[in-house]
Amino acid sequence: MFDLAGADPAVRFSPYCWRIRLALAHKGLAVETVPWHFTDKDAIAFSGQGAVPVLQDGEQVVTDSWAIAEYLDKTYPEKPLLDGPQGRALASFARHWSQNVLSGILLRGVLLDIYAVIREEDKAYFRESREKRLGMKLEDFVITPEAVLAQIKTAASPLRALLSEQPYIHGDKPAFGDYCVFGAFMWARNVSPIKLLDEGDAVYAWRERMLDLHDGLARKSPRGQA
Repeated sequence: MFDLAGADPAVRFSPYCWRIRLALAHKGLAVETVPWHFTDKDAIAFSGQGAVPVLQDGEQVVTDSWAIAEYLDKTYPEKPLLDGPQGRALASFARHWSQNVLSGILLRGVLLDIYAVIREEDKAYFRESREKRLGMKLEDFVITPEAVLAQIKTAASPLRALLSEQPYIHGDKPAFGDYCVFGAFMWARNVSPIKLLDEGDAVYAWRERMLDLHDGLARKSPRGQA
């Protein structure tokens, strides 16, 4: 699997790649992760597009985290990630909430931290592409850590209520919806020292459980020095 890396190739921070790393661990499937950087487009040209994750399983090449989850369930049906129509619907909601709400808040807190941990040769591309998308300088887009914490506290209120009633988004055990939301938190964790959650928060307790899953796969992940 091609996996987004920082200047230190051990630092992996893509939320979408983290979804799949945890999905593969969920399935009990071994994987070789290949560090990939923003300007390494040629390395994944064989996939027909320019973003990671890219999963290569024998001769099969799959891109996009949702499509990869579907592929894994179809090809390796034990321990499903999208367990039945209801589990699939819940995972889809978690995916969209993570991408459209949570990640937008996190980006305003960690954007400059991402810039700090990537390779020097990637920085011009990163700045130009992000500033074009945002319509402003990176420095003008970020907000204070206190503002990020306050926004997450409000936006995560439904998630907090759910996790006050059950240990994972999917109930007693984690599944792909958990990995979608947790991937966003790993994105921030591995590039930034910013405090995102209060320790008494049910979401904080869930994140701690997620960090310890699969023999502590996420907790053991190296963190960049922004």
